[in-house]
Amino acid sequence: MADGAYDVVVVGAGPAGMAAAGRAAEGGARVLLLDDNGRPGGQIWRADVFEPPYPEMLPWQYRITERHVEIANGTQLTGFPAPNCVSVESAQGVREIRYARLILATGARERFLPFPGWTLPGVMGAGGLQVLAKNGWQLNGRRVVVAGSGPLLLAVAAYLRRRGAKVVAVAEQAAGSKIRRFAAGLLRERTKWKQALGLRARLLGIPYRTSCWPVSAEGDGKVERVTLRDGGGRLRTEICDYLACAFGLAPNGEAAALLGCRFENECVSVDEFQQTSVPEVYAAGEITGVGGVELSLVEGEIAGFAACGNQEGARKRFASRTAHRRFAQRMEAAFALRPELKALPQTDTVLCRCEDVPFGKVKACSGWQEAKLHTRCGMGPCQGRICGAATGFLLGWGPESARPPLFPVEIDALASRYEK
Repeated sequence: MADGAYDVVVVGAGPAGMAAAGRAAEGGARVLLLDDNGRPGGQIWRADVFEPPYPEMLPWQYRITERHVEIANGTQLTGFPAPNCVSVESAQGVREIRYARLILATGARERFLPFPGWTLPGVMGAGGLQVLAKNGWQLNGRRVVVAGSGPLLLAVAAYLRRRGAKVVAVAEQAAGSKIRRFAAGLLRERTKWKQALGLRARLLGIPYRTSCWPVSAEGDGKVERVTLRDGGGRLRTEICDYLACAFGLAPNGEAAALLGCRFENECVSVDEFQQTSVPEVYAAGEITGVGGVELSLVEGEIAGFAACGNQEGARKRFASRTAHRRFAQRMEAAFALRPELKALPQTDTVLCRCEDVPFGKVKACSGWQEAKLHTRCGMGPCQGRICGAATGFLLGWGPESARPPLFPVEIDALASRYEK
């Protein structure tokens, strides 16, 4: 049997999800907020064992508490077994929850591009290493190279330095001219300009190399050094204990794909009220395009207002969303991945880590479906979340469908749903 029905179910408790849940509840809706983490905040506002909660999060946390939003932490979406019904798994097992309207705020994950040595222990996502540090992983004196693309690299480098790491260098693949134009545009946005200046101040003395990216990582059983290439073709080797590397972010669109939502360039397409192509299903935040916390918040507000029928409240946030989307477009243009990165993997470089499939075998296929059938690429535990985003950039194609369960489910828990 399904749990009691909710007016609005929000999937994802990051900035977009918290804003959506808060606004929907203000409109009188009975709201359930689902998230697989132990507490709200998502990746960007993830709890830190060393520091107090993010001040930007507190008003939204207060709002969802004051409006009695029900929160199911440690709960993972697994599928949609029937119309207006979501299946989830938690420590209590698998259950079904009915809803009138659904808001997807599933965020994004780091995009990894394969290169020789990228599977060595110690090579990890930039945000991934930051999460470990937030949870108490000791980095005192450890040498870290931060590489890839996007403003996240600077934020991660500053945080790791604060936690005692010795950040050797930040390698940004985007050209310096593009970064400077992007930075000049921040002069019109006082808050973001102050944030940028603060980051640079915390990174004084750390080389920030533009037009620079990793081409290989080497070491005896773990990463010990990384080779970087610059736009002029020069190579530089840095000794390190960790390589924190991510080439931007890729939207977590599997749930939307399972529902049949329309996509455009990896992102879920939405109308002016953040409604997807599926009626009564809304999407907000980085699932609709990566644009930063402020854009995620305002999109969440619009979706929350619209989901409870308050179109006037939603319209009042349109202008703010437009301004933040312009910023997102400038950011996307500045940090677009350069075509030279498509030459990173060698024929024998592992592309699918779950099934140990080399890039050469995948490249020989005509598309994602053939690659799955002939090589098992994308058929491991991550279900193509890592290699799919990589092939989207490297080969121009990626996962063509989604199927339940979206995440691995315990057989006992699944079987118990059908016991008589």
